[in-house]
Amino acid sequence: MCGRYELSSHPTAIALAFGLAHPPDLRPRYNIAPTQQVPIVRVDQAGQRELVQVRWGLIPRWAKDPSIGSRMFNARAETVAEKPAFRVAYAKHRCLVPTSGFYEWRASSAGKQPMHIGLPDRRPFGMAGLYERWRSPADEVVDSCTIITTRASDALRPIHDRMPVIVAEDAHARWLDPANAEVADLLEPWSGEALLAYPVSTRVNVAANDDSQLREPLQPPLL
Repeated sequence: MCGRYELSSHPTAIALAFGLAHPPDLRPRYNIAPTQQVPIVRVDQAGQRELVQVRWGLIPRWAKDPSIGSRMFNARAETVAEKPAFRVAYAKHRCLVPTSGFYEWRASSAGKQPMHIGLPDRRPFGMAGLYERWRSPADEVVDSCTIITTRASDALRPIHDRMPVIVAEDAHARWLDPANAEVADLLEPWSGEALLAYPVSTRVNVAANDDSQLREPLQPPLL
């Protein structure tokens, strides 16, 4: 599961990591939650990468109303190609969701402890996502997205049994290319550079809290 993440990298670093022509106009956000507007990277009609804002929680084109999106913020890698809500987007509308780190909650006898998970140098990376456009009978348009999850890697399993699919930079082009249907092999647990995980304040449990202290470690990293 991925229900909360942060994006605090410098816009120039985001542009370099995702092959954007210009640094995006983004402010740091430390507690991004479902139903909020989030930036995604996709390929436009001219074949160029663009960063756009969409609602987190995918609304299928066939939905009667947009409320279904609040339950569709994650899609399971194991079934994403077959599920009616995601299969069209998986075939034609793949995207990357930039992040500087995501949060998972580790269960313990003392309760659930939020953990921040990211790359050791805090550089941005891309989570596999899908996007879709929903249009109401009154011609209201809502663009939305979901983040694909998979089983946790061996290193992260002590924290949670699921994790977002992380797409390595050298696979970005293949994932984003709608003409390439051979991408199922990318939906595996992360096996690249070691991730850093450490406990953070339970203030992250409240989506209204959004400041840099949320990502600061309470104690030394676990991984």
